[in-house]
Amino acid sequence: MTTQVAIVGGTGKLGAIIHAVIDDLDGFEVSRVLSSSSDLSELAGADLVIDASTPQVSIDVVRSAVEHGQNVLVATSGWSAERIALVRPLVEAAGTAAVFIPNFSLGSVLGSALAAAAAPFFDSAEIVEAHRETKIDSPSGTAVRTAELIAAARSEQGPVSAPHADQRARGQQVGSVPIHSLRRPGVIAKQEVVLAGPGESLTFTHDTVEPALAYAPGIRLAVPFTRDASGVVVGLENMIDIGIRS
Repeated sequence: MTTQVAIVGGTGKLGAIIHAVIDDLDGFEVSRVLSSSSDLSELAGADLVIDASTPQVSIDVVRSAVEHGQNVLVATSGWSAERIALVRPLVEAAGTAAVFIPNFSLGSVLGSALAAAAAPFFDSAEIVEAHRETKIDSPSGTAVRTAELIAAARSEQGPVSAPHADQRARGQQVGSVPIHSLRRPGVIAKQEVVLAGPGESLTFTHDTVEPALAYAPGIRLAVPFTRDASGVVVGLENMIDIGIRS
């Protein structure tokens, strides 16, 4: 049986990439393409909902899908652990699935996992992320997820050292990790995680050069996974064994 897919934000850049990937997936068919301003009643009848809308609309998409018993794959940025916690009880009560993917790039997932694995060995950690000027939210969902992973990996060591964090120029702290966001022309998506200790530093850099090529493998993993999932799942790393343990 073919799984009927509805994409909210399907008229945007990421939505178009997701649509193209699904067109090549056996057993799936995109039957509804909504913009971020569409009436969510148009989701009725879909077997699977994919959200590639905006941070403001995304929460309504997730709630609508859950209320109608639909599993939902969330590709929209702006979902922190605190925000996900708001919908977790709704998902569990409905017996559906909400899968949150901060970044479909396998390289990005590996970079964040490596940074988290190294974080307990360094007292200082900061993130610098850059996106094109059209990205409306900051910090990026990838940076937030990376900071959350670093904080979790340092549960025994405690918060990272972030001197003068009360100054606005020191960035926004997530899990004690300062995040600095750049929005400028000439870049697609880039993230640097800088870890530092006495006499040395270690930097993990991921640079997205061609989104369609970078995201396609992750999308191909996430769509079937979400169809068969239950509960709340965060991160592409739950779908692959990357062999890294923090």
